[in-house]
Amino acid sequence: KIGEELLAPIKTQNTQETMTLHDLDSAEAVKAFSRKNKNSLIFFSATWCGPCKESKPGLEQMAAKYDVDVIMDVAFGIVYEHKLGEAIHNYRVRAFPTYVLFQNQSETGRVEGANLQGIEELIQSSNCQALTGGETLGGSSGAAPLSVEEARTQRFAKLGATTAAAPASAEEPSKKEEDKEDVEMKEAVTPAATEKEDTQDVEMKDSGEELTKVDPTLDLDADLIKQLTESMGFSLIRAQKGLLNGNGGTVEGAVDWLMQHQDDADIDDPIPLQEKTAASTGAVAQSYKCNDCGKILSNMANLELHANKTGHSDFEESTESIKPLTPEEKAAKIEQIKKLLKAKRDQREAQEKEEEKDREKQRRFIGKEMAKTREELEREQRKREAQMRKRQKQEEKRERERIRAELVKDKAERKANKGKLYSSLGVEGYNPSAIQYSVGTGAEHDAEAHAEHKKHKMTASVAKIDDYIKKVSSYRAGGDGGKCLKILLAYVGNVADKPEEDKFKSINMENKAFKTKVKPFVGAKNLLLAVGFSSNDASDAMVLKEDTSAQLLADTKAKLQAAYTAYNS
Repeated sequence: KIGEELLAPIKTQNTQETMTLHDLDSAEAVKAFSRKNKNSLIFFSATWCGPCKESKPGLEQMAAKYDVDVIMDVAFGIVYEHKLGEAIHNYRVRAFPTYVLFQNQSETGRVEGANLQGIEELIQSSNCQALTGGETLGGSSGAAPLSVEEARTQRFAKLGATTAAAPASAEEPSKKEEDKEDVEMKEAVTPAATEKEDTQDVEMKDSGEELTKVDPTLDLDADLIKQLTESMGFSLIRAQKGLLNGNGGTVEGAVDWLMQHQDDADIDDPIPLQEKTAASTGAVAQSYKCNDCGKILSNMANLELHANKTGHSDFEESTESIKPLTPEEKAAKIEQIKKLLKAKRDQREAQEKEEEKDREKQRRFIGKEMAKTREELEREQRKREAQMRKRQKQEEKRERERIRAELVKDKAERKANKGKLYSSLGVEGYNPSAIQYSVGTGAEHDAEAHAEHKKHKMTASVAKIDDYIKKVSSYRAGGDGGKCLKILLAYVGNVADKPEEDKFKSINMENKAFKTKVKPFVGAKNLLLAVGFSSNDASDAMVLKEDTSAQLLADTKAKLQAAYTAYNS
């Protein structure tokens, strides 16, 4: 009868489906789960994370172990990052997988990475014990430690038994009576029940399996490492990493992986120890299989690489192993890889030569374009210089013709005035220094010269004002004519605009401006005489006559203004 009562929980367990690793689908579910359970371990995972998938079976075993443990009280839950969304930042998850232990809804510790041994240590060190009889929160235990029979009875009761073992009597039975009761219980248990109990014990033992650190390079083929290091020139660390992470642990897979990761910053870092179970039951997974395309992947690194390249996410463990190559196949594969590497080097060198040719062509093209541009600039500069020389020659020619005309006019004037010249150009223009020959001498000569000069002065007339302006405008060298017109315009304009002011009615002939910009030019002084100015007795100033016509002054001013504008245009 006692045996039947003890077998009832086991039968109930086999017929009912238990959930040891609870699937949480939202942030609210995570909060409710931690609130419901005094001690809860939340597994933050991702569907694309290879280590998460690899460590999930071990976590399920651990959850099953603690589910039947009467001493430790820990509830296990799993939540995926795509279900949490932005709420995942509230839990400060920085890597996958991450395991967080909550006690009374407060975080007491976490483990990052697939470290099942670390999870065990975290649970054991966080006092996640269940409350037993006589024990209160914050108080000390008032009951004696449970015996083996009591612990087993409570374990069966937790699994769902409808009846419980009777409490121990106050008086302990003798050792002999206990042995007798154990014998009766063993006889009551059927072989099938014994087999089920043994299976349960094996499962509990397997769930408590510890993880140990092992060197992953110990299982590598020494011949393959020798080929990669001696025949192909790779370093020992790179050869080991290529075999560990390459497809199928072959030379070809190692070379392909090294070609893809040769520029990684940690390519030459030491290989860390890896966690591996000390023992395993059943079939051993030799590789991974992609259910989307059916490709067999030798290790987790190749699985993650395949997932990143193709976007596939449906993988499973496979007992299929990649058959190692024979020595002949290895030699042929090495030769093929050497040819492939040589072809890639040749292709890269050919590409570099083509790029060098293109750069040289570009350099020559740029050089030719720069030479053309420089020649064009020099040609334009020569044209400008030639045009400038041409203009200078034309101006010099016009100036020579003007001087010849002046000389002819001076000769005619000398001839008409018995060899005397009463007017000449200023110091900035033509100013003949020839000796003025005279037939007379002494006072008689001076009187005649003064009379002739006075006669010459009287030749200025209003009718010749346009001729006087035209003569002054003909002086183009150095802009002398324009300067003279400007001074004449100032003299005549001031008198025409302000006839009441006496200071404008007198022109100082000793003034530098008059001597250099008016007196030297033929027609300038005659214009002033024609509009009403006359020399005083001292011959050092020109004074405007009282009966000068204001209309004449205004008309002359307008003519001078027009001539000055035309000169500068």
